[in-house]
Amino acid sequence: MGKRKRRSRYTGPDLTSHLEVEKGDVLELSLGPHADDGNPVASYEGAPVSVLGGLKGERVRAEVIWINPDALYARVTEVLASSEHRRTSACEYFLRCTGCQWQHVDYSHQLQLKRDRVVNAMSGVEALAGVEVEQVVSSDAEFNYRNHARFTVARWPENRGQVGFVSGVSRRFVRVDNCLLMNDPINAVLERVQGRLAGMSQFSVRASSASGSMLIQPQLPLGLHAGSGQTHYIESVADREFRVASPSFFQVNTAQLEQMVEIIAGMLNLDGTGTLLDAYSGAGTFAVLLAPHVERVIAVEESASGIADARFNAQGLDNVDFIEGKSEVVMPELAGSVDYVILDPPRSGCLPEALDAVQRMRPRRVVLVSCDTGAMATDQARLIERGFKLERVQPLDMFPQTRHVEVISLFTGADDDQA
Repeated sequence: MGKRKRRSRYTGPDLTSHLEVEKGDVLELSLGPHADDGNPVASYEGAPVSVLGGLKGERVRAEVIWINPDALYARVTEVLASSEHRRTSACEYFLRCTGCQWQHVDYSHQLQLKRDRVVNAMSGVEALAGVEVEQVVSSDAEFNYRNHARFTVARWPENRGQVGFVSGVSRRFVRVDNCLLMNDPINAVLERVQGRLAGMSQFSVRASSASGSMLIQPQLPLGLHAGSGQTHYIESVADREFRVASPSFFQVNTAQLEQMVEIIAGMLNLDGTGTLLDAYSGAGTFAVLLAPHVERVIAVEESASGIADARFNAQGLDNVDFIEGKSEVVMPELAGSVDYVILDPPRSGCLPEALDAVQRMRPRRVVLVSCDTGAMATDQARLIERGFKLERVQPLDMFPQTRHVEVISLFTGADDDQA
């Protein structure tokens, strides 16, 4: 029986075609460093193996679960020599769902691995050599922290109407009755609808543990959840309520969002004066919460729903101006001086036009918020090229049990005398 390969966009050399390996085979492997996907990498007959559920330095037996031209993917079935950082995963779906990469890793080591990801991303860029990366700010909650879930509904005859996730490796559907990352209100919805959504393909839930508000889209079948089909929900951040529509961006970890706001405020060293530009402002969280600490805020957001939410959330504040449009288009047209800039771009990072505009503004301080380490390093280097000095790199754990890490970088300009 020939081995089956997953369709792949990989266009490099075929590294696995020489192997006599099939899905289901068990390999004995020694595990090397963790790659950017969070998994340690081993070598088998010259081919790389990404090992789900492993840790650097371990010796394991692992079942091959997928074969790509660029690598094998295998899942740990037996640990022969264990890392001191290994713990037992609390989740029954771990290694099948793949939404979590590190439930088998003790939390303090998860933080170290995340810092390593930031350091590794920066080490490959000459302009960032020697820049210190601070220790990762931990999350008080390791589990049940997410306020947003997007579920898949199975459409196959054997599990039609069941709710769960699709594996990022095998692309197989995994029924999930309780997700340890989701907050209790989301899991309560999951319990109610499980197995009863035949005819649907997916749905999303946003729920606040603080306010009790919920947003479920699309409308669920009548009788399953009378509260579905809302246009927005209310989240509470730092004792202020924020309206968030279904298409609007909002951070999934509310408690860590509060820590992020505190860190950014401290980095900018706001003293009640000056103008703050909040680019990529989303539902206006930074603009609204930092408005009392500056004379004026200009917030730019391209999403129509995001800008509508932001204007609603800024009610009662008379020093915040919102502009709908792409940041790289709006920012070059802004008139007047800007003293502080927050850049919180999408995962792909900032376009050069936006950074050119920041350079022309000559702000005293710039804070860059990044959710992708590769894009982060690119944006950091581009800001340095434009005359800014990278002063601090502060990772923050917004997503415990996963490889993902948020990074807050502080830059000072030539006009800043407070560094």
